[in-house]
Amino acid sequence: MTKIAILASDAPDSLAAAQEIRARYGEVPPDQADVVVALGGDGVMLQALHAFMNTGTPIYGMNRGSVGFLMNEYKLEGLFDRIAGARAESIHPLDMNVTTVDGELFTARAINEVHLLRQSYQAAKLRITIDGHVRMEELICDGILLATPAGSTAYNLSAHGPIIPINAPLLALTPISPFRPRHWRGALLPNHVTVTITSLEHEKRPVSAVADHIECKSVREVEIKLDRAVECRIMFDAQHSWDERILAEQFRY
Repeated sequence: MTKIAILASDAPDSLAAAQEIRARYGEVPPDQADVVVALGGDGVMLQALHAFMNTGTPIYGMNRGSVGFLMNEYKLEGLFDRIAGARAESIHPLDMNVTTVDGELFTARAINEVHLLRQSYQAAKLRITIDGHVRMEELICDGILLATPAGSTAYNLSAHGPIIPINAPLLALTPISPFRPRHWRGALLPNHVTVTITSLEHEKRPVSAVADHIECKSVREVEIKLDRAVECRIMFDAQHSWDERILAEQFRY
């Protein structure tokens, strides 16, 4: 029998669902579980993926939130059968390495994206370097983000970035409200590159850097690369795979 642990958001619907699942299927401590059942929206899925990163324990999410792109439909019946028939996908996070204006070093991981945003009323001025080669001397914008395939349907999509199939070896580099060059819409990058973003005029135009939900303020430079040594596992119902979700999203109108 599949042993499950439950991770629920603090929303009433999620807590009620957790009680129903415990009553019917039982629960074990997370370190004894075959699968973690996450209840809520995409936020609780990201929380679970971070918490169980590199443990080998897959996360099976059920939507008790709003959007729930990373979640399966919530059903109480047949949970063990659904888990047994689900498809597990392995994803790798981005490593964010920040040097602040004061020279401090800060690191964090992102499953969805790393983004930089202006901290004041003035637009940010950024330099973009790929594998040590300057590709854009100056980008004036509200910010910029680097998204994984898993995160390409989140903030990246809202910023008009491309949707990336889950197994594509690509990252999306997408500007946020670019002013100059006005018509630059970003780039698709191979996922083995190292992206360095330097904040120009950082005293006058302060910039923050965010890896998923972890923020660092007043950054001078940010280095981002995919960490292939770290793995997260997420499960989707066979009839509603991640590939199918991404295809559906691309044809949504």
